[in-house]
Amino acid sequence: MRRLFLTLCAAALGLVLGMSPAAAAGPPPEFGTDWHDPVTAGPPVPTPGTTSCKATVADTEFRDYTPYKGTYLPPKGCGDRWNKVVLRLEGAVAGRQYDRLGYLHIGGVEVLRTSTPEPSPEGVAWNVEKDVTRYAATLRSRQPVEMLIGNLVNETYTGVIKVKVTLTFYAAEGSVEPAPAPDRVLTLDGAHTVGAAYEGTLTTPRNSERIVAEVYATGSGGECEEFWYLTVPDAAPYSCKAQDGPYREVRVAVDGKLAGIAAPYPTVWTGGWSNPFLWYVIPGPRAFDVRPVEYDLTPFAGQLNDGKPHTITVSVAGVPEGRSGWSTPTNILVWQDAGADRVTGALTTHREGAPRNTTALEQGAEYRLKADGGHALTVAGYLDTSHGRVGTTVTREVAATSLHRWTKGETTDGLQARWDDDETVTVAGRGPATVTHARRAYSMNGETSISGGRLRTVMTMGDRADSATLRAGAPPRWTRLDDTYTGDASYNQDVPRDQRHATGVSRERYRLQGSGVCYDRTLATAQGELTEDSRRC
Repeated sequence: MRRLFLTLCAAALGLVLGMSPAAAAGPPPEFGTDWHDPVTAGPPVPTPGTTSCKATVADTEFRDYTPYKGTYLPPKGCGDRWNKVVLRLEGAVAGRQYDRLGYLHIGGVEVLRTSTPEPSPEGVAWNVEKDVTRYAATLRSRQPVEMLIGNLVNETYTGVIKVKVTLTFYAAEGSVEPAPAPDRVLTLDGAHTVGAAYEGTLTTPRNSERIVAEVYATGSGGECEEFWYLTVPDAAPYSCKAQDGPYREVRVAVDGKLAGIAAPYPTVWTGGWSNPFLWYVIPGPRAFDVRPVEYDLTPFAGQLNDGKPHTITVSVAGVPEGRSGWSTPTNILVWQDAGADRVTGALTTHREGAPRNTTALEQGAEYRLKADGGHALTVAGYLDTSHGRVGTTVTREVAATSLHRWTKGETTDGLQARWDDDETVTVAGRGPATVTHARRAYSMNGETSISGGRLRTVMTMGDRADSATLRAGAPPRWTRLDDTYTGDASYNQDVPRDQRHATGVSRERYRLQGSGVCYDRTLATAQGELTEDSRRC
């Protein structure tokens, strides 16, 4: 009787703390045939308490590589100037299936790039929420829809991926104003692949006063590019090779002139590092919501505003010639000068540092490859707008360092790496200049080892970003993001599922602080059970 009483008390305490009765009683000793639905620690999209309207964009199943095609219609009842537009994907899959990559296009504009969890036999459900207010210009009119999560279903891989995607529009009413958003969202005309590059033409409105490119860059297959950060020069004895090693850099060029550089995020999909047990409940950062890399192309606006088509080329430096594996769909966001039909200007500065990319291989009890790469670019230009001459200077520097170590036969394979992407944008016109600093740092510290037929993966991943906007006479606006994932999982290889005896723990802490913002949430799991869900703000 006393034991029953203590069990009931433990379950009650777990409910008070926000855990399930199973979690309060303690996790199972190993993974079973079912586990908690995938969850992430990131914040929900903040929304105003105004009238909202919903539109269904897609409601379908993916069994093969046939895209879903439909039609989007703007909802009625919320006007056409919104304070917020929120995309929500609800997914479900059961049985056996690999992780799969997907995209959603509305009017040709890529509004979501995503991947899927690997399911349990009983099935899992998950959701993705994203602020898509920046695409409001596209969403104001009827548009074609195309969505694809490429999949394979047969006797072995039985998981059919079911998804429903909706958009919820929050009206700007009362004291709630419309959110600032681009006036146009453009795509590249005639976009096609040229070797490892993605190229098309762009014709901007002649009164464009700000132009931003966003690139949904993912290494997602094509030999070893899914694990580009582990590649080694041809001379090194390792299974994934690239002539110049692991350095990758996403570049944008305008009419053949380098216009922007960026470090790609080292996304790990939910089957990554040979260990899906690591990611079953908590995926790695950005796995379900691949954020685009952004480039401020405003210094080139004077050149682009001539009414003629210009060639935009997106490429990934470091990819071996002839190798595929990177996807770089591109949107162009444009803000127009409402007081002028034509905005003219010129590029005044283009200063590129020499790209740096070195590797050094050491051989001993294990192989050790040290890699160091980096690049710097400064571009500046001016525009003569209806409110005077405005100059924009963009300075960006990217760097990557890594130590990759492995043993013969790759029974131990580890990486410690860091990527830095620092950017400063200065806009100067009438009055004090506005200076925006953004410092991004991505990190990975992982190792997979095999001993006695049992595979173990230990992983720590970091996604950090500091930003600050400074203008004389105004209080600074700043944010600081720290999203950290840790995990440790192992299982018996090459045996039926019921003999894998898999174990695994994982944890994610997502912290976002700044001007008027405080969010801090921690999730933890053990053997597929959610053992902690706590908040500090």
